[in-house]
Amino acid sequence: MTTDANAAATPGRRPRGRPGHDREAVLRTAIDLFIRRGFDATSISDLAAELGVTKSAVYHHFPSKEALLSAALDEALEGLSAAVEAASEATDGERSSVRLRTTVEAAVHILAGNLPAVTLLLRVRGNSAVERAAMERRRHIDDRLAALVRQAAAEGDLRGDVDPDVISRLIFGMVNSLVDWYRPGGPLPADALAATISSVLFEGLRPQPDAAAHVAAYGDDPR
Repeated sequence: MTTDANAAATPGRRPRGRPGHDREAVLRTAIDLFIRRGFDATSISDLAAELGVTKSAVYHHFPSKEALLSAALDEALEGLSAAVEAASEATDGERSSVRLRTTVEAAVHILAGNLPAVTLLLRVRGNSAVERAAMERRRHIDDRLAALVRQAAAEGDLRGDVDPDVISRLIFGMVNSLVDWYRPGGPLPADALAATISSVLFEGLRPQPDAAAHVAAYGDDPR
């Protein structure tokens, strides 16, 4: 008689259980539904139906819909925080412009690799304690990038005729817009995407010789 252990080791035999309905599969499906339908409009019943399981099977992995949202937002935030920290450590001692560029490229890689979770993060509006906590954590990440922009501008490595706050918004806008059009597995791999965005942003932000007269006019009307 073949034992369960031998059967599991036999090529072509599938292990017992319900493959595809583990914690990770539940979270992936929940993120997809939250993006398509909206968090408030999605119920645990909807999620269970999408997975083809009972509600109790979902609750086995997550105690509530809010716990699912929290896990999804944590995934995006922890990835972004880790990328920013790693980029900072890797460029410690470098000029702020180098640190900024490295950080932006790292953020693009994280966004491309965690696109659904980051998409969900960018759509939260503070309608619950979970969302407000996530927005506060995201604000800390944005503040670190904005500080690097100001430092790079003060060191003369960014255009002096563009307000550093405007530069920050341009960087955030370009990177965040990826959730609207970038699709992993397409013709543009993450490395090429990060390099392209970095080139477009920072070549365009390189100091201009004819802008020297505007260096002290950050808060003035550029016209």
